[in-house]
Amino acid sequence: MAQFSFGNQVLDLQRYPSVSQTNLQAWDAADEHLLQLLAERTLPNSILMLNDSFGALLCMLKALHPLLGCFWVSDAATSHYGAKQNLILNQLSTADIQWLHQPSDNVASVHLTLMKLPKNLNYFAWQLTQLSKQLPAGSELLIGAKAKSINASLLQTICRYFGPATASLAWKKTRIITAIADGKPRPEPLPEQWTVPEYKLQLSNLSNVFAASKLDIGARLMLQHLPQGAFHDVIDLGCGNGILGLRAAQLYPQANIHFVDDSFQAVSSAKQNWQQNDGHAAQGHFYWDDCLTHLPEDIEADLILCNPPFHQGEAITDHIAWQMFVDARRQLQPGGKLQVVGNRHLGYHIKLKRLFGNCHTVASNQKFVVLIAIK
Repeated sequence: MAQFSFGNQVLDLQRYPSVSQTNLQAWDAADEHLLQLLAERTLPNSILMLNDSFGALLCMLKALHPLLGCFWVSDAATSHYGAKQNLILNQLSTADIQWLHQPSDNVASVHLTLMKLPKNLNYFAWQLTQLSKQLPAGSELLIGAKAKSINASLLQTICRYFGPATASLAWKKTRIITAIADGKPRPEPLPEQWTVPEYKLQLSNLSNVFAASKLDIGARLMLQHLPQGAFHDVIDLGCGNGILGLRAAQLYPQANIHFVDDSFQAVSSAKQNWQQNDGHAAQGHFYWDDCLTHLPEDIEADLILCNPPFHQGEAITDHIAWQMFVDARRQLQPGGKLQVVGNRHLGYHIKLKRLFGNCHTVASNQKFVVLIAIK
């Protein structure tokens, strides 16, 4: 936890889930830059906010303007949990906040939108198309970003999908883009479509899903070495487009396959891929969640498959993988297996052996390793 100060307000903020690394905080200089710009103007009664990772902007604006109405949008379940946690931590009102996973028709009357530039620029373009269809002409969009991320190409993207845009001078290595809606609705980009012929799978990826247009190398290695057995409850943890769970459905036709991801778009992609690859007898279940935090307790998995991320937004961190492993051990029945793929240098075997008391290598190549641990 750290203190975030602006003007006369001081807030205690933490990332979600809370981590011990003191170099990771719940806000950045772009948040401060946006707040400075807003301090010079009168705010409307309600605003739209996108990609406010752990609610730093939301919390500070609610502290400064308690009656402010907010439409708060994030694709990440952890961001929703984190923002709500920080509001409670600072005894701030949660009234007049609508929690959304994407912009909705309710925002049609909004004339001010705040956005943090997402790392995934395909997702950024998709968000702009959504805003172009829902915001009125003349509505203002302020985008906070690292100065190094802003270039002519980015401004052209905004103009193409939303309206004319200009960038401010740099402050603390950040800049603010001001864009004005031109009132012309754009069609959203079509999901990426591709095949995995060796498994006869057709995949579709929404814009904010990892490995949007091809099978990533780690997943390919994992798919070649899934365990043999008559498994009954299989969890694809951090499922992305659902490729591991889809292959599990082919191998374990009597199983319940549980797809879990922090990204709403990932879960939506996995569900769509399940429906278009329906030549199996397995049952599919889908959860938008922070690891396995809210998975029903009566699900006692006998196999969990996991291709963990090693970043959260811009931050490089292994705490998500560690939480996945801890949650997996809790959710597994005795004798259940956790199979993991990861970059060799990440040292997951050390974590798994520490947690499970055992770990062995299933397969490896120059870059990746597939590991299995048994509860």
